[in-house]
Amino acid sequence: MADPGAPLPRPALVLGVLGVAPFAALSFALALGGPPAPIPIKAALSTYGAVILSFMGGAQWGLAVAGASENPSTLWRRYGISVVPALIGWSALLAPARLGLGLLGAAFAILAAYDLWCVERGEAPGWYGRLRLGLSAAVVACLAAAILLGRWA
Repeated sequence: MADPGAPLPRPALVLGVLGVAPFAALSFALALGGPPAPIPIKAALSTYGAVILSFMGGAQWGLAVAGASENPSTLWRRYGISVVPALIGWSALLAPARLGLGLLGAAFAILAAYDLWCVERGEAPGWYGRLRLGLSAAVVACLAAAILLGRWA
């Protein structure tokens, strides 16, 4: 089992928090109903969310590569799960904006739960669960705020 008290690498924390900043800024801008932009705010938020969700799937792929000596059924699960976030992100871009943002929020929450399960199984470092929980909670809160407070006219 991974050590849950292992120190969180500073670069992972700093870059992770910086990665949440566009979610917060775009959600806030959507709630304020800012001036028209060359790219609509809701499209920018959805696209960024899909990209980051795909990135998080890539993180799972990397963890699977690191455990490549595992039994084949475990590797099928790990690699299989790693491609699902990209498919969900792509689907969210094709959906109406509010529905797409809701799909992204749900996917971030479910993937965070899966990541925590992987930490418990020793398939990811202990600090990764703490990082994912905090960052994912912030992302889901931003997406929920955009859905509930956004100006959609």
